[in-house]
Amino acid sequence: MITEADIRLPDGRTLHAYDTRADGSANAPGAPVAVFWLHGSPNVGSPPEPLFAAAGANGLGWVSYDRPGYGGSDPHDGRTVGSAAADVAAIADALGIGRFAVLGHSGGGPHALACAALLPDRVIAAVSMSGPAPYDADGLDWFAGWSPGIAAGVAGQAIEQGDEGYLEDTLAAVRPWGFGPDGIGVPVLIMHGADDKMVPRAHGEWLAGRCPTAEARIVPDAGHVTVLDSAPEALAWLAARC
Repeated sequence: MITEADIRLPDGRTLHAYDTRADGSANAPGAPVAVFWLHGSPNVGSPPEPLFAAAGANGLGWVSYDRPGYGGSDPHDGRTVGSAAADVAAIADALGIGRFAVLGHSGGGPHALACAALLPDRVIAAVSMSGPAPYDADGLDWFAGWSPGIAAGVAGQAIEQGDEGYLEDTLAAVRPWGFGPDGIGVPVLIMHGADDKMVPRAHGEWLAGRCPTAEARIVPDAGHVTVLDSAPEALAWLAARC
């Protein structure tokens, strides 16, 4: 079951959040550990239903939100990738969650790393799947190997609701992130498809090489979306650290 809530922030914005934990409590005996799902670009934040069973089998429960400008969340003009950390912390506070894990796919990958870097006392471990490197990544030909176009129809709902979220994501991607991967101190898993043409594997390799706590897994024969077939492995990796 998914419960939804609109969470008011101190700056007046509202974020639309989702919670799959059975009783919504992080403190109940046997309650699942919260894992924040950081969605791709463009998309909305509803948690990944195909991964509910794998999460539950590992004692994890999904929590997520529509990034600013998407779905039910207000825009946040001028936001950076690092801005996600404060938004995630505010949602965790509102839902009574102390410590948690994060997992981001595609454009959500850098936002998961932002939480790991900027919320070290709260983030237990982080996974970035198919995530791009910073636009100013030293030594990386950022555009090499990219294939044009949107990866899949999952973006349709986000686009139909307007382009503000996607515009904010795009601008945030080319601005300084507000943190460096070399400053992350919590365990990180960088998972990337070997055959990814949307965000080439060189991005994942760059991130893993710059993050001192990172473990890299390049998934053979996997593309940008099909790498999610290996997400149960990532969830087991998180569970081992929670």
